[in-house]
Amino acid sequence: MAKKAGAKKVVAAGKGKYVYFFGGGKAEGNGKMKDVLGGKGAGLAEMSSTGVPVPPGFTVTTDVCRMYYLARKKFPAVAARQFKDAVARLQKVTGKKLGDMKKPLLVSVRSGAKFSMPGMMDTILNLGLNDHTTSAMARNSGNPRWAWDCYRRFIQMFGNVVLEMGKEVFEHQLTEVREKAGVKSDAEIPAESLQEVVARYKKLVKEKTGRDFPQDPFKQLEMSRDAVFRSWMNDRAIYYRKQNKIPDDIGTAVNVQSMVFGNMGDDCGTGVGFTRNPATGVKEFYGEYLLNAQGEDVVAGIRTPRHISNLANDMPRVAKQLKDITTKLEKHYRDTQDFEFTIEREKLFMLQTRTGKRTAQAAVAIAVQMVNEKLITKKDALMRVTPEQVEQLLHPVFDSTARRNAKVIAKGLPASPGSASGMAVFSADAAVEWAKDGKATILVRPETTPDDIHGMDAAQGILTARGGMTSHAAVVARGMGKCCVAGCESAKVDEHGKKFTVGDLTVGEGEWISLDGTTGEVLLGQLPTQEASLSGDFGIFMSWVDETKEIGVRANADIPRDAKVARGFGAEGIGLCRTEHMFFAADRLPHMVAMIMAETEEGRRAALANLLPFQREDFKGLLKEMAPYGVTIRFLDPPLHEFLPKREELLVEIAKMEAKGEGGAALDEKKKILARVQELHEFNPMLGLRGCRLGIMYPEITEMQSRAVFEAACELAREGVKTEPEIMIPLVGFPGELKSQLEIVHRVAKETMASAGLKVKYMVGTMIELPRAALVADQIAETAEFFSFGTNDLTQTTLGFSRDDAGKIIKKYREIGLFKDDPFATLDQTGVGQLVRMGVEKGRKTRPKLKVGICGEHGGDPESVHFCVRTGLNYVSCSPYRVPVARLAAAQAALGASEYSSK
Repeated sequence: MAKKAGAKKVVAAGKGKYVYFFGGGKAEGNGKMKDVLGGKGAGLAEMSSTGVPVPPGFTVTTDVCRMYYLARKKFPAVAARQFKDAVARLQKVTGKKLGDMKKPLLVSVRSGAKFSMPGMMDTILNLGLNDHTTSAMARNSGNPRWAWDCYRRFIQMFGNVVLEMGKEVFEHQLTEVREKAGVKSDAEIPAESLQEVVARYKKLVKEKTGRDFPQDPFKQLEMSRDAVFRSWMNDRAIYYRKQNKIPDDIGTAVNVQSMVFGNMGDDCGTGVGFTRNPATGVKEFYGEYLLNAQGEDVVAGIRTPRHISNLANDMPRVAKQLKDITTKLEKHYRDTQDFEFTIEREKLFMLQTRTGKRTAQAAVAIAVQMVNEKLITKKDALMRVTPEQVEQLLHPVFDSTARRNAKVIAKGLPASPGSASGMAVFSADAAVEWAKDGKATILVRPETTPDDIHGMDAAQGILTARGGMTSHAAVVARGMGKCCVAGCESAKVDEHGKKFTVGDLTVGEGEWISLDGTTGEVLLGQLPTQEASLSGDFGIFMSWVDETKEIGVRANADIPRDAKVARGFGAEGIGLCRTEHMFFAADRLPHMVAMIMAETEEGRRAALANLLPFQREDFKGLLKEMAPYGVTIRFLDPPLHEFLPKREELLVEIAKMEAKGEGGAALDEKKKILARVQELHEFNPMLGLRGCRLGIMYPEITEMQSRAVFEAACELAREGVKTEPEIMIPLVGFPGELKSQLEIVHRVAKETMASAGLKVKYMVGTMIELPRAALVADQIAETAEFFSFGTNDLTQTTLGFSRDDAGKIIKKYREIGLFKDDPFATLDQTGVGQLVRMGVEKGRKTRPKLKVGICGEHGGDPESVHFCVRTGLNYVSCSPYRVPVARLAAAQAALGASEYSSK
């Protein structure tokens, strides 16, 4: 945990209130206190105060978590008295007491951070049981099986979470006893066999820890509370926060709540659900439950649960009450709710309500629905969908023809929509290792656990043999935007043998399979994909985005095909056309090489004359595709050696030719190219002869590119197509560099238009990618009509990091907290950002109406887009597939959204 940030919040808290009680129709907190109570605690408080049946309990605040870590994992004394008082109050309210032989108080201990982190932290149920209270409960209830089942569950959870023993050691003992008893499921294990399980578990604890399982309930509670705080910094929670950009220093709350039991018989049960379908967004009551079970059984995926619609047959009165309560909760919170419930002797208790995680498709559909239902405004809707979810909607889907012809080998539950193909792997670690080699994988598991988070992230999709639509695999996959098929019971997964079987078919590690997360089908082989169709609710939603955003969104595109894609995604022009990409095609590269090899200006001009028709057609296609929007064309930027063969390759080829005795013109030509490559060699070419320096050294290059632009614009004007080319001179650091290139551009423009008898509108500006350019932006703006911040190079030249070589350094810096984000992915606002602000301010001081944009990779990063809006840029430019992402980020920035407001 970041100590500085944590310390500030602790100081702000002071000696205040650290424990908040809820229950009996009252609560000391409320739903708006997520910062203090966490999402779960705030939900429990709000439900309690609105009359929802909630078992009483109390919440230890996130402040205490931060204090716990500052005190080197010791529970703060300032909160200890309040904690004891809350326990005493809970005993009084329930009429039960920890460790009591007649009415023992049993509690659950759960985590609950401000932002939902499903399955990432730990939970303990049935706390308060020991040898004596379990025996008493067995006698008093007349249901010894229930009492011993609760005790074995408690020891298993406590052993795993508090004592840090592996789950598998407990599962192994449970399996042995189940097989010995001759039953198929845990729910069928008789009481005497469960007593044997408890004895085995206690023996395991003694062997592992050297101590007996703790019998003092209050000691159990203290140890469990601290363990839940520790789980805030477990590997999977840290990974999840990093993945979802959740700060480490916000901490988690701990919720202590009196137990209600869903495992006392068939008139009891437990379940989880959503007020709307979190996979598709359909307005339907959605969820699952198990009879005679406790809450963890549903989400763990150990047993495949029943659809919530069946509850109306099993317990009609409870089903109606549950539907009524959750409908009211949705209206109260004005958002889809994810809820948990337990039924004890046909009495309903609500254990949680929170904003439901949903897929990108569902997020958009639900946002549009709720606006139409007048539950929320359009502005609210824009805050309900994250830019990352919009990006997920752009993912390709299976080619329809290939999909029809594919062999379906199994079918499970469509837990998270989308399409995924990959090679089957059977462990999270394998998925990560294969991903390092660039291999696409499908993670196949009996069921996933929170420990699989890194593998789920690395894989293209997830397939589980067990578990339902609200299992860990389903919930986490939906949050990640990953395709998931869950509960595929016909697939028998052998994780140790690295294979799964469906009937007579065996699929081993490394074999290709495909998942259709919309239908739940598992298909054999690798399927090709096609572009997703973006219409319906998405089109409506994006129209609201465009009504709200205050800056333009352009695309970085070099060919008409990309420009067409960008236009389809809503791009309002091209912010960066990299002309060098046009010279690498097979029919153009020889002319480019000839230009570089030419020893005279005449020779260069002859080669450039051959390139002119290609350039003209390129520009014409781009301008036409994007008309009437502006197209920013960056003149030649990279070092010339990039167009020639590599020095090492030439040396090898020459050596081979000489060894074979080959000579003549071919060998002479190779040696000539080698000499030119060596002549062009630079120790640091990215700071050498490139950008505007090429145009200054070889003005004929600038002339050819200018002529191609204006001839294309004139031809289109003759066809009645209105265009607006914007010529961008790269790598300017001195005002004189820009002036020298401007003279060429304006002269060629005048000549070309005079020859065509036409006038076309155009602009000339520069790319600000050197710190000096930002420092003297007021001088550069005397001649530049627009600025485009090339933040890729501006980041390199400001930080002194090479984007191509600094990956390992940046990774280490992020691990140890020196960098919050990769500065080449998210703009360094305090460093590079200051230069951008300075450039904008100085430039507009000279030219008040100066058009300013950004065309680096940061133009599609939501956090960087927010910065661009605050800084007053006219537009951002990004890759075509990130255009919708940038549009939404721009709209949310206009609404004043903070970085984490939509999580």
